[in-house]
Amino acid sequence: MSIAERIKERVQRRKSIMVDEWGAEGEPLAVYYGPLIARELNQIQRKHPGFLSNAGLEGMVDLIIMKAEDGEGKKYFTLEDKPVLMREEVHVISRVAGEMLSSSDGPEQ
Repeated sequence: MSIAERIKERVQRRKSIMVDEWGAEGEPLAVYYGPLIARELNQIQRKHPGFLSNAGLEGMVDLIIMKAEDGEGKKYFTLEDKPVLMREEVHVISRVAGEMLSSSDGPEQ
């Protein structure tokens, strides 16, 4: 297997975070996401210069919109949801976005 094939395979792996605040009927919502890839980071940094050193809440919300998916790979949010996410509690946004940015190994899906 070539290096490019190994990279392609690796970036398709997804992780998940359980978000109690977004769940229903007492169950947390499983939010799935893949690794942040170079193209996506460039896209975010065009809107939010210095994103990696100082993400800011709006940048974190944009990351969540870009990456958050259900178990089938369908996006949970669109840009139309941004005003709602901007009214979410700071600790929820920072925890979810922090997990998405984290390079630590979490459970892969």
